[in-house]
Amino acid sequence: MNDKFDADVVVVGCGVAGLSAAVTALEAGLKTINLERSDENHFGGNSRWTEAYMRMKNDSEISADFEEHFANNAGWNIDPNVLDALTDSYADWPSFVKSHSLPDPEVISAFANSVPPTISWLKGLGLKFEHQPIYLLTQNTTRIAAKGGGLAIIEALRAKALALGGEIRYRTTATDLVRDEKGAACGVVITNPDGVQSRLLAKRVILASGGFQGNPEMMTKYVGLRAKHIRPVAIGGYYNRGEGIQMALNAGAAPAGEFGSYHAEPVDPRSRQAEAVVFIYPYGMLVNRLAKRFVNEAPGTVDAHYDNITRTIADQPDGISYVIFDSRVEDIPRWKTSIRSDQPPVSAPTIEALAAKLGLPEAALAHTIAGFNAACPQRSDAFEPFVVDHRGTKGLDIDKSHWSRPIDKAPFYAYPIISTNCFTFGGLKVNENAQVLDHDGRVMAGLYAAGETMGLYHQVYTGSTSVLRGLVFGRRAAQHIASSSNR
Repeated sequence: MNDKFDADVVVVGCGVAGLSAAVTALEAGLKTINLERSDENHFGGNSRWTEAYMRMKNDSEISADFEEHFANNAGWNIDPNVLDALTDSYADWPSFVKSHSLPDPEVISAFANSVPPTISWLKGLGLKFEHQPIYLLTQNTTRIAAKGGGLAIIEALRAKALALGGEIRYRTTATDLVRDEKGAACGVVITNPDGVQSRLLAKRVILASGGFQGNPEMMTKYVGLRAKHIRPVAIGGYYNRGEGIQMALNAGAAPAGEFGSYHAEPVDPRSRQAEAVVFIYPYGMLVNRLAKRFVNEAPGTVDAHYDNITRTIADQPDGISYVIFDSRVEDIPRWKTSIRSDQPPVSAPTIEALAAKLGLPEAALAHTIAGFNAACPQRSDAFEPFVVDHRGTKGLDIDKSHWSRPIDKAPFYAYPIISTNCFTFGGLKVNENAQVLDHDGRVMAGLYAAGETMGLYHQVYTGSTSVLRGLVFGRRAAQHIASSSNR
C-alpha cells in the first residue's frame, strides 16, 4: 500500500483501554489518534461511570485468588485434550488450542504480572489508589479503587495524551478495517461527525471500543431472546455497539470469551442513576411477577454470586424480580449502603398490601412467604450478617443457604430489580501482547484489541478485573507496537 499514513497508531475507543494505549504509544514517540463515538462531554464509554474497583490487596499486589478465579471459570465442559495441550509450551500448542475461546494461561499470567507496574505508571500521572467504600456488605476477596473512580482515570489519561500531542476525534465511529495487499490491518474506515465516510490510515490498529451491550441486534443474536429484558447498567454502555468486534470477526479473527453471557448487576429499574444497584436481597427473598421464588438468594458472599443470580432475573416473566424484606433489616449495620438507588423502597404494613402495591398476586405472595418462613431454621444464636452463617432453609424446592430468617416483622419492604448489562463477555482472541489471533491461532498483522473488545470471561466474571484488563492490555498493546517499531 502506497498511501500515506495518518498516524503510527489509530486507537478505536477512548475509555481506559484506549487511553492507556494512546498514552503509552505517545510516550514512545508514536503519532497516535483516538476515535471516540460520543461528544467530548461524554467520552469514555463505560469507564466514565464505573467506580473502578480493582482486585488487589493494595496498590502493588494483586489479590491472592486473581489467577485462580480465571482458571476456575475458563469455560464449560472443556475438552481434556485441550487442557492437556495447555501444559506444553505455547509454541507447541495445536492451532485449535491457540484459537480456543478459553483464557490462555499465558494471557492471564501476563495480565496478573502487569497489574502492579501498570498501577505504578498511573500513580505517576497523579492518580491515587486506596481501599474505597463499597456497596457489598460481604466479600470473598480484596479490592482497592482509584480515588475518583473511572472518571478520574480517563480524565488523567486524556490530559496526558493531549499534553503529549495525541489527537482525539470525537463523534467519529470506526466501521471497518482497512487492510493492505498482504492482509495486514493498516487503518480503519470511519464515519465522520457529518456522516461522511473516509479512510484513516495507520501502521497499527488497536481496537478498544468496548463490547456490544448497546447493540440490540448483537445482544439478541448472542445472548438470546432474554436480551429484550436487559439494558446497559449506565449511559456509557449505549455507545458500545460492537463494531470493533464485528469488523475483526469479519476479517477472520477468532472469537473468545462467552458470547452468550454478560456481566450482570441487579438494578432498580425506577432509578435514573448509573449503577443503581440493589444488593440487599441475600437478607430477604427474591420473587418474580408470579410471586414465586426462583433462585437461592444467598449461596455465599454476594460478590461471588450476584453475577449468576442477576442473570436469572432476565429469564423471569418480563425480566423483573422483587426483593422482599422486613423491619428485621435494621439488625444489619450499614444495610442502606448495599442500595445505590435514589428511589425509596415500596413499603406496606402487611404482605397483602405490599403485593397490591407491587402489582403481584396477593394470595400467591402470602403463600410463598408463609412457606419460606416455615422453612427457616429455628436458632437462638445471634444473627451475624457479615459472615457466612449456614442459616439455611430446609424443605423448599429451592432452599436458601445463608442468612435465612422469617419475613414477619412489619412494616414490609420491597425493591424491584432487573438484570442490567455492565459489559458483554464475548470478544476477540488475543495473545499476551494483545495481538488479535485468527481461527488458526496466527497473529493478524497490525491488529490489537484491549478492554471489553477482547474476550476473556466465561461463566462468572472475575470481579474487579475489567478496568484492570483495559488498562493492562491497552498498555501492553502499545508497548508491543513500540518495541516492534524500534526493531
